[in-house]
Amino acid sequence: MFDNLTERLSNSLRNVTGKARLTEDNIKETLREVRMALLEADVALPVVKEFIDKVKERAVGQEVMKSLSPGQVFIKIVNQELVHMMGDANDALKLNVQPPAVVLMAGLQGAGKTTTVGKLAKYLQEREKKKVLVTSADVYRPAAIKQLETLAGEVGALFVSSSTDENPVDIANRAIGEARKLHADVVIIDTAGRLAIDEAMMSEIKALHAAITPVETLFVVDSMTGQDAANTAKAFNDALPLTGVVLTKADGDARGGAALSVRHITGKPIKFIGMGEKTDALEPFYPDRVASRILGMGDVLSLVEEAERKLDKDKADKLAKKLKKGKGFDLEDLLEQFQQMKKLGGMAGMLDKLPGMGGMAQMAQQGGVADKELSKMEAIIYSMTSHERRFPDVINGSRKKRIAAGSGTQIPDINRVLKQHKQMQKMMKKMSGKGGMKNMMRGMKGMMGGGGMPGGGGGMPPFKM
Repeated sequence: MFDNLTERLSNSLRNVTGKARLTEDNIKETLREVRMALLEADVALPVVKEFIDKVKERAVGQEVMKSLSPGQVFIKIVNQELVHMMGDANDALKLNVQPPAVVLMAGLQGAGKTTTVGKLAKYLQEREKKKVLVTSADVYRPAAIKQLETLAGEVGALFVSSSTDENPVDIANRAIGEARKLHADVVIIDTAGRLAIDEAMMSEIKALHAAITPVETLFVVDSMTGQDAANTAKAFNDALPLTGVVLTKADGDARGGAALSVRHITGKPIKFIGMGEKTDALEPFYPDRVASRILGMGDVLSLVEEAERKLDKDKADKLAKKLKKGKGFDLEDLLEQFQQMKKLGGMAGMLDKLPGMGGMAQMAQQGGVADKELSKMEAIIYSMTSHERRFPDVINGSRKKRIAAGSGTQIPDINRVLKQHKQMQKMMKKMSGKGGMKNMMRGMKGMMGGGGMPGGGGGMPPFKM
């Protein structure tokens, strides 16, 4: 989402030059560039003005330590101000009340409220170990009720059905009563949206809020709507005592500025960010991590957390033991590595979170080339016999022909997979030996330098079809 902003800021921040301190002269041009980058990214003008003033105030006269360049000091200040603009720290849901804790979702039609209810239910059940009940008070769209029922079934949440001839307040009260009977910890209530803010919608949601007094009132905003996102956030914040914001569709081709404006305009924290259609594509919003990604520094912490949650520890341990015993890294193991990579959002998802890989992540995202390449390599390994996977050296010309026909690929593709495997095998060997990690990093450095990415025959899958 912040791709363009990342690119612009990274380029402008490199240009800060000077001697031992930051002065108005050596940051003037860069500040102008930063201002343009933020405005182009659709950040609201008052927010940009305040941000630039704060950065300027902090930067001018700032001593530059011997170990740092003026550019690095300036980036540090910009990073800290970005974090501050987005809310300093992650603000979790406050659910420590007498159960059931009621969460009310508000927002315009099409912002992604219903999908977010499903995602949030899954998040609370899996990560917070809560028993969740969901219901829809959208009496204007029968499809929304049906959609929520389907999502609830998918994520394993309790569902209280409703119909279009009921009053939204009655639906909400019935759901809360049901939650008490079933000992649910959290009730999430989906509400009706409109295409634009009108009096009828506002009075309905105000009445609903007054009747059920939720502990959390979350405003769901589509980050693709640009400046409108900030305007609707302001209107809802004036009408309702919002407790937080959920940004949706952050995986889209948006410029991201609205996201930066919403927190400043409403004064309410961004609590979650939705990164896709899947039910697990909802993450807590960490301002410091998002700021790091905007400045092209990656987000290794989120990658590690994701790996801990999604990767199969038993399989990883099995591979480690196998390598320790001196048994080779075969094609079965390579296939397993590809599958694990997919779980982390494919190549693009991983690169996006690694420092300095922004450009490569963009390349990987364009048409999903890297992930298509991974799928192709998977298909090739699946077309092999189990004997061939365990002993790749037996694969001769006639076997390559058969594998190519079975996987719908060409013989050069087969050769590329075998070369990839050889390199991985070498790397694993280095890793399992004495001084493992150091040797492996040295090997990777060599691979990266040797055209491993994005197109040569190096360590990572080549980005070509």
